[in-house]
Amino acid sequence: MTEKLSSSHRKARVLMIQGTNSDVGKSLIVAGLCRAFARQGWRVRPFKAQNMSNNAAVTIDSEASPHPDGTPRRGEIGRAQALQAKACGAPPSVHMNPILLKPQSDINCQLVLRGRALGTYSAAAYQAMKRELLPAVLESLQKLAGEADLVLIEGAGCGAEQYLRANDISNMGLSEAADLPAILLGEDSRGGMTAAALGAYQLFSDSERSRIKGFLVNRFRGDPAIFAPAAEQITRCTGWPNLGLIRWFNKACSLAPEDSLALDQGQGNASRKTDQLHIVVPRLPRVANFDDLEPLAAEPGVAISWIPPGTPLPRDADIVMLPGSKATRSDLEFLYQQGWHHDIHAHVRHGGYLVGLCGGFQMLGQTIRDPHGIEGSPGEIAGLGYIDMATEIGGDKKLIELDSTDLLSDCRISGYEMHMGRSFGPGLENPWLLLKDADGLAAEFTPEQGESPRPEGAQSPSGQVMGGYLHGIFNSDDFRSHWLTKVAGQPSSINYTARIESTLDALAAQLEEDLDLNALWQLAEEPALISR
Repeated sequence: MTEKLSSSHRKARVLMIQGTNSDVGKSLIVAGLCRAFARQGWRVRPFKAQNMSNNAAVTIDSEASPHPDGTPRRGEIGRAQALQAKACGAPPSVHMNPILLKPQSDINCQLVLRGRALGTYSAAAYQAMKRELLPAVLESLQKLAGEADLVLIEGAGCGAEQYLRANDISNMGLSEAADLPAILLGEDSRGGMTAAALGAYQLFSDSERSRIKGFLVNRFRGDPAIFAPAAEQITRCTGWPNLGLIRWFNKACSLAPEDSLALDQGQGNASRKTDQLHIVVPRLPRVANFDDLEPLAAEPGVAISWIPPGTPLPRDADIVMLPGSKATRSDLEFLYQQGWHHDIHAHVRHGGYLVGLCGGFQMLGQTIRDPHGIEGSPGEIAGLGYIDMATEIGGDKKLIELDSTDLLSDCRISGYEMHMGRSFGPGLENPWLLLKDADGLAAEFTPEQGESPRPEGAQSPSGQVMGGYLHGIFNSDDFRSHWLTKVAGQPSSINYTARIESTLDALAAQLEEDLDLNALWQLAEEPALISR
């Protein structure tokens, strides 16, 4: 346990975790360290200057003025930072991830600054404006440090990548601007740790090298003595001390991955048991908020198969699920190109269930129109035609958090809405959910959203096809159990929230064994920029 100071003498310590490359486990390790230091009684906050992900979470925007009716305005941050906030026991804040990039195509992203969408920018345009965003990044970091004992910063991708260095604001660019110490994190499961660390050393400038206080090796398996010569070589060539080997964390699969690239590593489900409920998900290019499916994937009686392009949807599917999308019309066109709509029609015709969430829900209707080209070029596309409704993309992005009761299932439901556009049509008169707050209409529902209770989503007359805009719906244990009983005759067998908490505790416990937390605490520094 590190020695504590009285609050009047405290200054926020800050430590950055930079990666030798993408997917070395930065998000997970920061989450584990957040929980480990929080368990010691410290006030910890996570921070990531720039995140690129279509998995986002809704949070209160404490800096914005409330709505005219007094309800707080909402913002969005990457789900990885929301999980890290949970690990700290702190409410998520837009300052934990001041810049969120949400890819809409290979070269265009929606830019979200402190929780609010600014617009869509090309990669080149964003690179040119990054330095203009640095003051907002530094201000957010300063605000977090003002309420914390320790701020743990997650870098983005590879901190030594030369072609991104000129205007960097998330790795060494931030470290130099805010005078931050950093640790270099690599991983050993795929080999190449020595080359990655020495390559980073060669690419860093002298001042940047001096900011690296040591290196960590993640996802280590085997005998540490065998790796010792490699660790000694890294230290001999760089002067950076080895701060520890982090063993492979077997429960990492219990926490949703942040990057959709992780879906490509587990396509299909060859090990599925014959008695499991089989949920099939077409792997669309711009899938968003795919962590909606994680509570279902955690169920022992459920198997989820992500189907890659060029592969027909399996005929043994019990449910076809269409998750959210950052470019709904483009993803629907891709679905048609793959011929998956024929598989879906055959699936429903033979009695299977079809579920759409947010963008996937929009695909269930008759048409999707984007007259202003918000998600791509202006135009429209025919939907799958299961719900008699149309969707028009446009207007302000809707960001809503809710905790309500669904009167149709008599289950409490918590979740959030995060979408642009509006769906309308007679098909909505047969809602999937009927939401009512404890005091009637939920506080964040605006008058134009309808009466209390508020209908949400829609379902076909047969009940085979259903969907809605609400994300996180399956996180609610009672509703998930009700829904599984309805579609498969089997209730839930897990407490998903407790599962997340126990996984974070187990991760923290392992890091406490594998690392010297006191040494990491001592490496964290108190930059004048953000001292209290």
